[in-house]
Amino acid sequence: MATPEERLAELGHAVPEVAKPVAAYVPAVRSGQHVFTSGQLPMRSGELMAVGKVGAEVTAEEAYACAQQCALNALAAVKAEIGDLALVRRIVKVVVFVASTPDFSGQPGVANGASELFGHVFGDAGIHARSAVGVAVLPLDAPVEVEIMVEV
Repeated sequence: MATPEERLAELGHAVPEVAKPVAAYVPAVRSGQHVFTSGQLPMRSGELMAVGKVGAEVTAEEAYACAQQCALNALAAVKAEIGDLALVRRIVKVVVFVASTPDFSGQPGVANGASELFGHVFGDAGIHARSAVGVAVLPLDAPVEVEIMVEV
């Protein structure tokens, strides 16, 4: 059976380095059998993949890719906390914030960038509860932010 990281590689992805916090917090905290991540921005190689609002400067397709990168960054934070993604028993909850124009209503489609990645990587254990929330602005003018809770 393939490991989560092998499944990521099949998709052309790898677990990145943990993104450095942009304020006074840590990337993830373990409490009992759960790991909670801080909100992860679509940072790739130390830079945001895109900036601006979905529905204006950022397309829904670009935002989907951003959500996918946020999910990878969340997995990096989880891995740093527990050592091995194979220890993840379930992705329990995913919260996706989408900085969007007032008339944009495709937040669930953007959030699928994260949700579908978790499903591919963890199979049935990647099926989760989720919120997809439209907001006015996110840190650094990022278009997407993702936080997750996992059971280990």
